[in-house]
Amino acid sequence: MKDISYENWEPVIGLEIHVQLITRSKIFARSANHFGDEPNTNIEVVDTGQPGALPLLNKEAVDKAILFGCAIDAEIATYSSFDRKSYFYPDSPRNFQITQFYHPIIIGGKIIADVDGKSKTFTIHHAHLEDDAGMLKYFPNFSGVDYNRAGIPLLEIVSNPCMRSSKEATAYATTLKAILQYLNVSDCNMDEGSLRIDTNVSVRPKGDKTLRNKVEIKNLNSFHLMEIGIEAEIRRQIRNYTEKPYKDPKAVVPTTTVRLDVEQKKTIPMRSKEEAKDYLYFPEPDLPPIILSKQYIATFHKRLPELPHERFKRYIEKFGLTPYNASILVNDKDLSDYFEEAVKHHNNPKALCNWITVEFVGRLKNNNIKLSTSGIIPKHIAELISYIDSKEITGRIAKDVADIMVQYPGKDPTTIIKDNPNFQAIHDKYTIDPIVNQVLEENPQSVQDFKKGKDKALNFLVGQVMKLSHGKASPDVVKNLMKSKLD
Repeated sequence: MKDISYENWEPVIGLEIHVQLITRSKIFARSANHFGDEPNTNIEVVDTGQPGALPLLNKEAVDKAILFGCAIDAEIATYSSFDRKSYFYPDSPRNFQITQFYHPIIIGGKIIADVDGKSKTFTIHHAHLEDDAGMLKYFPNFSGVDYNRAGIPLLEIVSNPCMRSSKEATAYATTLKAILQYLNVSDCNMDEGSLRIDTNVSVRPKGDKTLRNKVEIKNLNSFHLMEIGIEAEIRRQIRNYTEKPYKDPKAVVPTTTVRLDVEQKKTIPMRSKEEAKDYLYFPEPDLPPIILSKQYIATFHKRLPELPHERFKRYIEKFGLTPYNASILVNDKDLSDYFEEAVKHHNNPKALCNWITVEFVGRLKNNNIKLSTSGIIPKHIAELISYIDSKEITGRIAKDVADIMVQYPGKDPTTIIKDNPNFQAIHDKYTIDPIVNQVLEENPQSVQDFKKGKDKALNFLVGQVMKLSHGKASPDVVKNLMKSKLD
C-alpha cells in the first residue's frame, strides 16, 4: 500500500560502485588476477603484507581507468597519487588499503541513462584506483581467509547524490555496468564480486535543498535487491522523520550502515558509519605519483568504441525499436552483439529483437544459459525470421522450430523444416476450406458478433482454424477464406 506521506518527501541517492578491472596481474604485485582458483594460490609477498615488500604499480590498471574516464567525458588528472587508508580486519593483511583519497585519477564525468523511456543525465563526483581486500570464508567449525582477491585492481566510481528514486539508481547502475563491459574494463560479474555497490540514501522535505544524514546499505548483490533496499530505506527514514518531527533530524536518522532483510523487505541497522578521520589517511610513501601527459590521454579518446547510449539511439532511429526493447539489448553487451550479428543476415530488426529477447532468451533462461554462449548461431535465428516473413512457415511452426534449435544448438532452420513434414505450411485453400467451414459451423455466436461489427470475432475465428490445423494453415489464406464466407 502506498504511503501518502511519501509525496511530501524527496529521496536523495548516491552510489559508490566498486569494479574489479580486467588485468593479467594485480595492481601492485605480479600474482595473477584470476577468479575461481584454489584459495591462497595467487599470492605473493605484497598481497600478504610481508615486511619489506614494496608495491609496484600495474600500468594496465591505470590505462583501464583512463579509458573509462574518457568514455564518461571526465577530466583525467595529469597528476594523481596514492594514499594509505588504515583499518584492522583479517582480510587486510597489511592493516591498510592503498587507495586514492586526496588526488584521484578521474574527476567528474556523466552517465546518460534511460529512465522510463526518457534519457536522463547523472553526474559522477570522481573515480579512483585502489586494491581489493581478501575474502573471509566461513565454515561450520572455523573461519578462513582467501587472499587470492587481495590486491586485485579496483576502480571505485563515486556518483554525486543526483538520483531521486530507486528506478533512477537502477538505470544509472545498469548503464554504468554496460559502459564498463563495452570498454572491456571489467566483466562486472556480480555473482563473482566483480561489481559491488554501496548505496547511500537520505530523504528531505520537498523544496528543501539541504542534505540530511545519509545511510549506507551494504551487501546488495543484484540490481533487483538494490531497488528493494533503496525503497525500504526511503520509507524507513520518512517514517522516522514523520513520527518525530520535533527532534533534531541528525538524531532521528543518524549516519549509519544498514543491511537489507530480504524476507521482510526491511533495512536493519548494523553499525555507525565510519568517517574519513577514522581511517587516518596519509600519502603512500612507497609509490610515486602518476604523471600523465595530455598527449597520452588523447590517445584513449581515439580508442573508444560505440558506447551504450550511442547504440541505444541507433537502435531507435535506424532500426525503429522501442526504447524498452533497445534498452534490453543495449544493457546486455553480449546479447546486443549477438543481435548485431543476426541483423547482418536479415533486415527485419524488430522481429529479430523480439525473437532473440523473448523467444530464445526465454527458452534458455530456465537452464541458466546465455544465448551468446548457447551454441545457437545468430545467422540461424535470422534464417528462421526470413521463413516467417516469406510466409513459408507460420509463427506457430516457427516456435516449434525454435524449440528444436534450443535442443540441438547449431542445427539450422532449413534442415529442421526440411526433415519434418509437419513444419510445411499449408497454402492450398482447398485443404484449408473444410476447416474454415467447421469453425464457422461450431461458432455461430462469433459469426453473429462479426456481422455486428466486432472485429475481434474474426481474430477468434482465425485462431480456431490455426488451432485445428496445428498452426500449419497460412493465416493470410485463412483470413481471405473467412472474410469471403462471412461476407
